[in-house]
Amino acid sequence: MTLLDVSIVNVAVPSIRLGLHAAPSEVQWVLSGYALTFGLVLVPAGRLGDARSRRAVFVAGLVLFVLTSALAGLAGSAMWLVVARLAQGACGGLLVPQVSGFIQEQFRGAERGRAFGLLGSVIGVSTAVGPILGGLLIQLFGTAEGWRWVFFVNIPVGLAAVPLALRLLPGPERRPAGEQADRHSFDPVGTLLLGCGVVLILLPLVEEQSWHGPAKWLLLVPAALLLAAFVGWERRYGRSREPLVDLNLFRVRSYSLGAALGLIYFAGFTGIFFILTLYFQSGEHYSALLSGLAVTPFAIGSGIGAAAGGRLVARYGRTLVACGLLIVAIGLAGAALAVHLAGGRQAGWATTAPLLLAGFGSGLVITPNLTVTLSRVPVRRAGSAGGVVQTAQRMGSALGIAAIGAVFFSRVGGGHPEWGSALQAGLLVAVAFVVPALVLAVVDARLGADTDETAAERADEHAARPG
Repeated sequence: MTLLDVSIVNVAVPSIRLGLHAAPSEVQWVLSGYALTFGLVLVPAGRLGDARSRRAVFVAGLVLFVLTSALAGLAGSAMWLVVARLAQGACGGLLVPQVSGFIQEQFRGAERGRAFGLLGSVIGVSTAVGPILGGLLIQLFGTAEGWRWVFFVNIPVGLAAVPLALRLLPGPERRPAGEQADRHSFDPVGTLLLGCGVVLILLPLVEEQSWHGPAKWLLLVPAALLLAAFVGWERRYGRSREPLVDLNLFRVRSYSLGAALGLIYFAGFTGIFFILTLYFQSGEHYSALLSGLAVTPFAIGSGIGAAAGGRLVARYGRTLVACGLLIVAIGLAGAALAVHLAGGRQAGWATTAPLLLAGFGSGLVITPNLTVTLSRVPVRRAGSAGGVVQTAQRMGSALGIAAIGAVFFSRVGGGHPEWGSALQAGLLVAVAFVVPALVLAVVDARLGADTDETAAERADEHAARPG
């Protein structure tokens, strides 16, 4: 649900504008506000799950996500919807880091890779299937009110998931009293510094189209200062207590390179759905449903690739990720070529094979990269470490949408919009993000990333040693 709500709202924008008479700036906040608060909460939420109970935090986030989805669907004004989306994003960020924490806690070695592979299938399919489901709901319930069901669809899913979570997810482990007290220190100063720094980075990125002029980029200066202060505080705080983020993790090559790789790849990966939806709906006048169906091949390929990647990552490690990135680059370049050769109303058919290939490659990237990145993270820090990686992915998503969107809109903003040319340029920008991610993967693979099934156990033993 949480990842579906990133992409499903894109196809509902015309319906939201019609139903609520929303201004363009309000629609922008409906889209970007969710991503902003989602990214803000990830690391503190991961830390909370590590310290208390992942199941309790997961269920709380799930219940709150359902409630805020209902509030969004009942919105009587654009401002109401914006506030509901901000709250919904925060609730999504609360529960998502618990998932990687559970996988780290419950699985080892090749089994962990297969578990992350299943997670990758969910990530790939839910992100790509959002436009299809959104288009279907708007077709069923009408343009004026169809957007409400984009949010209401979360309610039955969430209500079914809560009792299953309570029954199936493991409760908190019993720990010695001293360790428990240490783990319950939540580092409020670190949380505040990191939160403010993340917001100041994300704001100019998510508002790139709404805030005109270069002044918005000045926010990156205080963002850098806040993050530098965060690093200094965490080093000091970590001498006596458990910090929000264990900075020693970044000394592990597989973790630091994997987090950077995720940031760069998501910059290319997320933006393509944004411009494909605009191209098919606004450029080629596809219906919301047909527009969603046009990106279905990517979803199918992603699900297949993720399942395969989960089984192969224990054997091939970061080499598998590098192969996936190469396939993504070829697939996206092929989609750009297909639009150039057979644009117009036939573009949906022409891009089927390239998008299927790119989706398969993406399935070999996202969760295999997460598996390798977290392979040496102690289980007791799995939630916060996963939250850092996912925050990097959210920053990458915002960066990619801003960069790819800027190139795309530069071609369609005049009196004679060149939709095909705009899509080709946007896809090539996405390829330009994938290439440096590929370089990082090759570097880590050549240096020998640690994917040994005992890596996490060794890290746990090290973390558990006194002093």
